[in-house]
Amino acid sequence: MAVTPCWYFDKKELRITPSSLDGIDYDTELRYRKDGARFIQDTGTKMDLGYNTMATGVVYFHRFYMFHSFRNFPRYVTASCCLFLAGKVEETPKKCKDIIKAAKGFLTDAKFATFGDDPKEEVMTLERILLQTIKFDLQVEHPYYFLLKYAKCLKGDKQKLQKMVQMAWTFVNDSLCTTLCLQWEPEVIAVALMYLAGKLSKFEVMDWTGRTPKHLRWWDMFIEDVTMDLLEDICHQVLDLYSQPQTNPMPDSPPLPPAPQIQHASVRAAITHSENTRSPIATIVQGAPIPTVSMIGKTVGKNDSKLVSTNGELSKMIVDPLKPPPLEPPSMFVHAPPHHHSYPPPSFSQPPPSGPPPTTGTLYPVYPPPPQGAPYGSSRPPSYYPSNI
Repeated sequence: MAVTPCWYFDKKELRITPSSLDGIDYDTELRYRKDGARFIQDTGTKMDLGYNTMATGVVYFHRFYMFHSFRNFPRYVTASCCLFLAGKVEETPKKCKDIIKAAKGFLTDAKFATFGDDPKEEVMTLERILLQTIKFDLQVEHPYYFLLKYAKCLKGDKQKLQKMVQMAWTFVNDSLCTTLCLQWEPEVIAVALMYLAGKLSKFEVMDWTGRTPKHLRWWDMFIEDVTMDLLEDICHQVLDLYSQPQTNPMPDSPPLPPAPQIQHASVRAAITHSENTRSPIATIVQGAPIPTVSMIGKTVGKNDSKLVSTNGELSKMIVDPLKPPPLEPPSMFVHAPPHHHSYPPPSFSQPPPSGPPPTTGTLYPVYPPPPQGAPYGSSRPPSYYPSNI
């Protein structure tokens, strides 16, 4: 029986990655991850890809570097490969050469040089390594769907609800620049960022569809045993994106636009990077106006027009970059351990070749095929993905 991969890691594991073992400090690795996520969003937006495609590519990117080092796999080549694969999986395929052409516009000559003499060959070769690294577990769920699903059940002022959902959607976009997708299920992230957006937009949920006496808070009917400490931690990881001042980048880092800032001084001052001294979210936003939050990456594409809403009331409240919700009607469920789609789509129905990947002048090493029965747990990378390659 096939073992389902587990893609969630605790914070200690996120600090003991192949990159850290390769001499890259934690802050630099986080910056590299943010670079790659924003690069995928920028390139995907330029190519009119949908937000699901870009989010899937970012998740592939984060998962890949839990098994490989940034020192040996250039992040922009990996990011382009992740977007290329995500386009196939999300049925918004783009030609490899077109992705490379779009990506080149966001890179300096020095950065684009990491693609080698034959960029297409580099990306195509890396695709096979990416597929084996993510164990052909291609289907990824994102917080967007759960955000819209949960919002349909909330009652209250429609304008305030719309503002809250809009802000939460922006936070989900920007959360892709963090490692939250490696820590928590999309349902949990959606609840946490709706909680944060509700506090910042002054929208307090007093009633909701399906409420019962056992539900102390609106999210209790969707997920169980979510503590306020957990929600606060997720909120702070996203808020840190806005509060961190931009420092001079290392020479190998691409130029980045200024990070969006939370404008209100009391809000900004209350956010710290120490988990032991972080102020509660409710304290941070008390008496503060709604902050001006700009997206790190605008993830709206023409393919999103396929999502035609069956809930006209909610869809009328939604403006760009929030698109109409999916066709599925809202339904209540209690959170369970995440289910993973272990089956690949038809285009990847054949097992990977048993031999090593081609090495025609590429940057990537030859490694043996994974042994039968290799462990799929989240604790450490499988032995056939050595940290020093």
